[in-house]
Amino acid sequence: MTSAESPIRRPNGAEELLPIPAAGRVFRRTRLVRWADVDSGGRLRLDAIARLLQDIATDDSADLAATAATGEEEAWVVRRTLIEQQRSAEQGESLELATFCSGLGSRWAERRIIITGDRGARIDAVSLWVHLDAGSGRPKLLPSRFRTDYAAAAAGREVTARQVIEPVLPTDPSVTTQQWHPRATDIDILDHVNNAVGWAVVEQVLATRLATTGFRPGSAGDPRADAFRAAIEFRDAIGRDVVESGAALPILSVVQDRSTRLTLWSADGSVPHLSAGFEPLH
Repeated sequence: MTSAESPIRRPNGAEELLPIPAAGRVFRRTRLVRWADVDSGGRLRLDAIARLLQDIATDDSADLAATAATGEEEAWVVRRTLIEQQRSAEQGESLELATFCSGLGSRWAERRIIITGDRGARIDAVSLWVHLDAGSGRPKLLPSRFRTDYAAAAAGREVTARQVIEPVLPTDPSVTTQQWHPRATDIDILDHVNNAVGWAVVEQVLATRLATTGFRPGSAGDPRADAFRAAIEFRDAIGRDVVESGAALPILSVVQDRSTRLTLWSADGSVPHLSAGFEPLH
């Protein structure tokens, strides 16, 4: 008696850093690190990196839309992003960004980004973007052009949009709570707090908790600084109503052996808005 073979389990999106493909579309742009993008030590912050990832994704889509002229209205939100930094970028450094589609699902796509700098910066990232209906805000099948413009780079790789980062709970050992206030300037065109702001929450926790362990998250121009791997997952959007209420949102975090886990909860503690993890590579 034989049993049916188990179905192939597709990998989770935004968990692998794949190399540039031999075939398919690879979009490139250059950017300069500006004053508003760095911390007091000159290091390119995580939230600034997130804006670079967002901008090159938008530029790539706009470039294709200009040539295809499909007329399809598109809206996208980030579900999860992984950033691995070997050496940080610094103020005034010229960066080259290369991006390509590294995986597809029915209503989402994985985008890989490689950032290199003329002063030695090296930052790898991958994001899982969910395609939304612009009117209802619900997930929508990918635009038809994905099968023609992006599929070759993905080489048939399919990914899932499963949630993989478990929230930090009040009952977790050694948990610490601090408050965070979303601002009106955090709201983007989709009328909710932008994904880059989630990385600002991570920066806040690193500054107040991880710094006490002696960890330096890639100090600009210092090759001895610790490399790291960080991931963030967005679970429930923070809308304009939350911002206008003026409510403080609790960040629950746990630091163990210089690794950090954190979750930003709703004001009443019932809904996790985002969860993230941060760990040294060495």
